Amino acid sequence: MTRRHLRRGLSLVAGLALAGALLPAASSAETQEARGVPLGELTATATKVASGLVNPTAITALDDGSGRILIVEKRGVVRAYHPRTGLAAKPVLDISDKVNGVDVERGLLGLAIAKDRRAYVAYTRKSDSAVTLSRVRFDTGELTELITQPHAEFPNHNGGQLAFGPDGYLYWGIGDGGGGGDPLASGQRLDTLLGKILRVDVNRACRPLKYCVPAGNPFVGVAGARPEIWSYGLRNPWRFSFDPADGSLWIGDVGQGRFEEVDHLAKGKGGANFGWSCKEGPVVFDETRCEDGVTYTEPVFHYISGAEGCAVIGGHVYRGRKYASLAGGTYLATDFCQGTAWAVRKKADGTYESARIGQFPLDATTFGTDQNGELYLADEQPGGLHRISFARKG
Repeated sequence: MTRRHLRRGLSLVAGLALAGALLPAASSAETQEARGVPLGELTATATKVASGLVNPTAITALDDGSGRILIVEKRGVVRAYHPRTGLAAKPVLDISDKVNGVDVERGLLGLAIAKDRRAYVAYTRKSDSAVTLSRVRFDTGELTELITQPHAEFPNHNGGQLAFGPDGYLYWGIGDGGGGGDPLASGQRLDTLLGKILRVDVNRACRPLKYCVPAGNPFVGVAGARPEIWSYGLRNPWRFSFDPADGSLWIGDVGQGRFEEVDHLAKGKGGANFGWSCKEGPVVFDETRCEDGVTYTEPVFHYISGAEGCAVIGGHVYRGRKYASLAGGTYLATDFCQGTAWAVRKKADGTYESARIGQFPLDATTFGTDQNGELYLADEQPGGLHRISFARKG
């Protein structure tokens, strides 16, 4: 990925004890109530702990007691890192023969691991560039395709984030299909999976599907709508995450060129329309795509593309223990071109505050956590893995 392209939309071996990639909901009062110091007093630093990654796209925790995290590389490879032994040279998975990793925003884009130890990957299929969700066996590399969405017209805006929600369902983000200005008009359409976050039950199969659609999905039974859709009106929800304390969903949606935005949804709130391509960030982008009487969910944070960055890299709410008294409850994001460490926090009155709290490496592509909720960041060039720490100013 280059900055130019990202500005257009950002585009285990047998016996590995895999477990849930998403941290379980925090249960201790200490963790849930941790609010951290005022944002104006908080700083964040990224310290490199490993190098040699090749176009990293996602970081996933292994909650198996081993302390390892898995790092997804765009070319179709997954690698393991441990704080004591570093980045393993041998991949734990290589499906590069099935992945189109040539185009800038295509490739192996997401990985999620269920509590039953089954793993799922999101990638651009090599044969036809369809964005694809598959179950994968780490010991053999065998893929079982579950969902495919054609995506051949343009190479950008593939999305690709995967995460299990607090409800046990799998959530998958897909971009609007690419091109400038949503030429396919995907964002506001409900008959396509493009420009959406999906919610599916991969623990069961409902024939002829190899998965089930949860009955509580907002568009189940709506004529002409894909029932897998959880939320829509998104341009390229490159990275999203769930807050393990309250189950809420945080989304970093890459902008067209005026605004980068962060969206926030309460636990279980399906059906939200984030506005694209009627809106970009807080303003109208194309009024011909707007409809009277439609409620658009506004971003909780935005910044100006060009002046303040080029592509938001959505992160996580910090729920680790090491810095809980400093950064507890703080959502952290960055920008691919400028590397600003952005902090966003929901206040007691329901409004949001934000601040610049540091400088991260340029070309960052993804955040992730380890099994204890400590934050990591990976950059595309030169291919480093960084551990995030927090401190109080002064």
